[in-house]
Amino acid sequence: MQIDLNQFRDTFFQEAAEHLETMESALLALQTGRADSETLHAIFRCAHSTKAGAGTFGFEEMARFTHVLESLLDRLRNSEIPVTGPLVELLLHSVDVLRALVDAAARGDAPPPVWEEVLEELDRARGAQPGCGPAATNAEPQNGAASGVWDIRFEPAPELFRVSLDPFLVLRDLAELGKLTAKADLSRLPALEALDTETCYLSWRLRLETTAGLDQIRDAFAFCEDVATVSIEPAGVPEAPAVQDETKAASQPGLRTTVREGSMRVATDKVDRLIDLVGELVIAQSMAAEIMNGFTPECLPRLQEAMSEMERHTRELQDRAMRIRMLPVGSVFSRFPRLVHDTAKALGKQVALEISGEETELDKSVVERIADPLTHLVRNAVDHGIEMPADRERAGKPAEGTVRLRAYHQGGKVIIEVAEDGRGLDTERIRAKGIERGLIPADDALSDEQIHALIFHPGFSTAEQVSDLSGRGVGMDVVKKGVDALNGAVRIKTARGQGTTIRIKLPLTLAILDGLLLRLGEQTYVLPLVSIVESIRPRPEQVRDVAGLGEVVTVRKQSLPLLRLGRLFHIPTEVTDPSRGLVVIVEHEGGQLALLVDELLGQQQVVVKSLETNYRKVEGITGATVLGDGRAALILDIAGLAALSRGEPLSNLAA
Repeated sequence: MQIDLNQFRDTFFQEAAEHLETMESALLALQTGRADSETLHAIFRCAHSTKAGAGTFGFEEMARFTHVLESLLDRLRNSEIPVTGPLVELLLHSVDVLRALVDAAARGDAPPPVWEEVLEELDRARGAQPGCGPAATNAEPQNGAASGVWDIRFEPAPELFRVSLDPFLVLRDLAELGKLTAKADLSRLPALEALDTETCYLSWRLRLETTAGLDQIRDAFAFCEDVATVSIEPAGVPEAPAVQDETKAASQPGLRTTVREGSMRVATDKVDRLIDLVGELVIAQSMAAEIMNGFTPECLPRLQEAMSEMERHTRELQDRAMRIRMLPVGSVFSRFPRLVHDTAKALGKQVALEISGEETELDKSVVERIADPLTHLVRNAVDHGIEMPADRERAGKPAEGTVRLRAYHQGGKVIIEVAEDGRGLDTERIRAKGIERGLIPADDALSDEQIHALIFHPGFSTAEQVSDLSGRGVGMDVVKKGVDALNGAVRIKTARGQGTTIRIKLPLTLAILDGLLLRLGEQTYVLPLVSIVESIRPRPEQVRDVAGLGEVVTVRKQSLPLLRLGRLFHIPTEVTDPSRGLVVIVEHEGGQLALLVDELLGQQQVVVKSLETNYRKVEGITGATVLGDGRAALILDIAGLAALSRGEPLSNLAA
């Protein structure tokens, strides 16, 4: 029976992407001097594992490229070649090429033409003739180096074939290190009628004569270390038992024993806990059903207790189910060291990136959708925020600027901050550009925060020249739209000459929303709690009409635009006099808006349903939910409401 390897291709591509990310991060650490000898070993193992997988699936160009890359890394980690800045740049470039090779293989496309050019550069860097293939690297004793002899016990797990691994690739790699003799152990072979072609029954006793070190030998087993028991000892040392205590084995040099654990993309303990909760919920439901079957007034306390138990289990089940979708933001943060490195190099700047809180978890959909806004913010921090080294030194700063990327939990939300110690925003210049573009009146009295929020307007830019990196005014617009789409909020804090901090507040998940229920006439709406500042009942003298601005409400000497939601949605309301209703003040683009409503019904968590999927896109509405009484309620979109208040039409939602 022949195994179809195609079923494992997606796993290979996913693992290859992870290896490339690890290589890139380690190379950047190597370049900045924040690395040790283990860093080079980690890079080598990633290249080796990728080469092994590429060979298994027949990706010849990828296997050839990674083989030469692996050979260069091997010489680096053995201190045969010095680690220099230009060499690290070449290795970073090779990671880009390898990523392109992986992408091409995944799509079934031809490899990018540049790969052969970079392959020759790697060949030259490792001191070999261009075009040397794998056979040229057999590690026979040379240059008078002493040869060592090692006894190796290699015992694959029975499921080795089922995870698309080939033990003969290990033997091939060992043979490249020197003189190898192998003896197969057939003791596990069953009778012919019981033979399963997808089960590995063989193991090997090996003897290797080589100048290679122990780490190089262990690297030959890197791609199958999770499904094999391996012992490596100098010849003459008594062989360790194949099966032993795992903790003890891990502490012995030269010995590595790994047991493959049952796992899935979600940790098994999370799944087990979910199953336990479902079981408890079923028990509670059965108790309630039994009480209802023979219900009498005396049973009411027991029924209430059973319903309370069901409610508690349901809440915990919801919480556990949401945690399954949680991913650390580090999966996004990991791309930014390379981005900062490349951007700073292109601009001739010196920039260090500091990351903290990468273990902070967010819903998978939020993590994926925040990537682009964060990319723009980090690039802008390097491009617009950090000054040139000479300018920083004249200002009394270190030549190297710092960009800080931080994530943390606060009040049931996740805060992500992108901060830099650069020049800070030029408030007067932004204001002048806003007046020139007609975004604000020349005589308008705005706070600094409102002026800074102008940078989020589409096409807004104070750059005097357009470059490949900036000046077109699209970056911050993307940030604002991306954060708004996630029901989040973005704030700017800046000090001239000291730097700028962009602070993004995000919900933990898009599936469930903390909202404030409010009533307009007979309709119920949900306002995202993250946007709300406060709610008040204004006095008559606080509400007035201002020429050119419309109706405003004055709160603590600040005039806020007043939006009558009933008029925007063309529905009748009970309250027409703001002093007899309630005004909810919300944040918007660095400022605040006031929303007039009939009544506040209380705070509630709601399950968000896409209105666009089930109906159509409606301006001013971000989604819908079903309330406890079975009625539907629309979820308000602050940015959309602000746009509607400026005169954009809206269909009659009450129809």
